[in-house]
Amino acid sequence: MLKYWVWLSELKGLRNQTKLALLRRFGDPESIFYADPDELMLTEGADPGQLKLMENHDLAPADKILADCQRLDIQLLTFSDAAYPGRLKNIYDPPALLYYKGKLPLLDDLLSVAVVGTRDCTPYGVACAEKLGFGLASGGAVVVSGLAKGIDAAATRGALRAGGVTIGVAGNGLDVHYPYESRYLYEDVAVSGVLFSEYPPGTEPAPGHFPVRNRILSGLSLAALVVEAPERSGALITAMTALEQGRDVFAVPGPIDAPLSRGCNRLIADGAGLVSESWDILREYQAMYPHKILGERVELPHALGYQARTEQAEAKAAETPAEAEALPALDLTGDHGLTDDQMKLLRELAQGEKQVDDLIELTQIPARRVLSALTMLELDGYVAQSGGKRFSIQVELKE
Repeated sequence: MLKYWVWLSELKGLRNQTKLALLRRFGDPESIFYADPDELMLTEGADPGQLKLMENHDLAPADKILADCQRLDIQLLTFSDAAYPGRLKNIYDPPALLYYKGKLPLLDDLLSVAVVGTRDCTPYGVACAEKLGFGLASGGAVVVSGLAKGIDAAATRGALRAGGVTIGVAGNGLDVHYPYESRYLYEDVAVSGVLFSEYPPGTEPAPGHFPVRNRILSGLSLAALVVEAPERSGALITAMTALEQGRDVFAVPGPIDAPLSRGCNRLIADGAGLVSESWDILREYQAMYPHKILGERVELPHALGYQARTEQAEAKAAETPAEAEALPALDLTGDHGLTDDQMKLLRELAQGEKQVDDLIELTQIPARRVLSALTMLELDGYVAQSGGKRFSIQVELKE
């Protein structure tokens, strides 16, 4: 039963390696729960101090966590489940239990790439992360990130804009949005792919959670891409963990005198693959995934990422007060470059502000495509998002 998995997972002070050793001996947490102390001592590598923690048989906290999961639509994935990713199961220290929201992809059949980098990134780093996230997703790869602000968030936005499958790994409970500015990304990722966490609902972020979380990021992936990182960075910890797990490591080069590129430049000097476009990664795995990876370079949209937002900001700053009051016009009869999904959504939003669920129902467009289209429209400045996943139009349609 799941409550025994939660009980084992939440025993304070019990090391993950001890949990895994117990599972190897007894097969499941319920058998561990009812095992005689003398039987527990026969566990290979058992530490008497660790096994003493097993005397806590209070299931009330586990029952509360399960109730919270049901209320929040959070599901559980145990180490013994068939859906547990084989890549992750084969690392040195796989989590015994994962909480997740979304739809589990068949990860072992897909190319997944962890994209990481510094939180305090430069405009160059943001632009690179968004473009690479877009290119990887468009080319058939799954983008995995920690959803932190900066590089992680930028890569995820790019992948969502491409309509790709994304995976987020949080260092907190899935109902705790950290950082707060990534709250919408949590919701978008849960629809386009899946959110994972080793921590139960209500768990606040803590400094020690993130280095531990990194092993899951790289464990779910075949490769790790570091976009921008100083010499001392959590992103470099992820890269080192990836190498220990036998994963490939790639990095984006930067100016030799830029402090936030020193980590990436060092990785490249030490043998990491140099990346200037998504194809630098995709072509390495094309033979492995011939039916998943596109056989040619992906054409990137104009003004993706920082450039697009800068152009919008400059145009807005140049507006006169009268121009600022009126919504800019968007002529749908001309060469606007919008998809059919985007035009349908704009027409619905022209009737008034709406939530995502309402847009899905009104347009009959699948949820993943709606989120992808809304992300593109938001980046282009055609719609704006407010609390509660509500969207409003920012242009006047002309047809």
